[in-house]
Amino acid sequence: MDYQNIYIEEEDQIAVITIDRPKKLNALNKRTIEELHTAFNELDEDTDIRAIIVTGSGEKAFVAGADIAEFADFSVKQGHALASSGQEKLFDLVENLSTPVIAAVNGFALGGGLELAMAGHFRVASFNAKMGLPEVSLGLIPGYGGTQRLPRLIGRGRAMEMIMTAAMISADKALEFGLVNYVVSQEELLPLCRKLAGKISNNSPSAIKQAIKAVNAGYSYDTDGYAHEIKAFGECFGTDDFKEGTSAFLEKRKANFKGS
Repeated sequence: MDYQNIYIEEEDQIAVITIDRPKKLNALNKRTIEELHTAFNELDEDTDIRAIIVTGSGEKAFVAGADIAEFADFSVKQGHALASSGQEKLFDLVENLSTPVIAAVNGFALGGGLELAMAGHFRVASFNAKMGLPEVSLGLIPGYGGTQRLPRLIGRGRAMEMIMTAAMISADKALEFGLVNYVVSQEELLPLCRKLAGKISNNSPSAIKQAIKAVNAGYSYDTDGYAHEIKAFGECFGTDDFKEGTSAFLEKRKANFKGS
């Protein structure tokens, strides 16, 4: 795909996806969602990539929301299709990706932007980050998973307050709530994310894939997370990574994982 609204950099088994619509504060339009869908799928299939960082270009915004101009005159049917398609193509895809996704939140992460960050496996923010779900101020509710993921991350009461007041919270408040794992300066944001991604890339890709599935299973209404964990744990014993990891431990050397 010929990317117009994002660009990708790859180094040391880590890919950085940058959403690049600075004049629109990196807002998510249909084209950008399609490009992200393609990029995440391609990177997930690339066995050389062990971790993905997603961020926004410039210093003002990670993603300042959806591109409202695209759907301001939508009907009920079109609105339903917008949320359904977006969740399937991007937000659910990211949450369930086999390759870990770290959201590097620089500046505004509002509406669909915060929903994208929450779909990632964890988040790191810069000091100037501002996060919120302002949809009710437009006569809408979050439609890309925000009503589900935010309560899981920060608790029902805090999520209800954020959604119903449409208020933004600071990076420090997001850290206090557990919405982000770290808060650093903008200069330190990508280096810290790369450092964390590097630690991830040293570990077994096949085990990390199973860990993501097991954690997510615990948040599925129709899945027994404990039973899924037991099954996934057993499956790890049949992988080359298990053989390599245990051999390396017993031989007192660093493991060289291949991801199978």
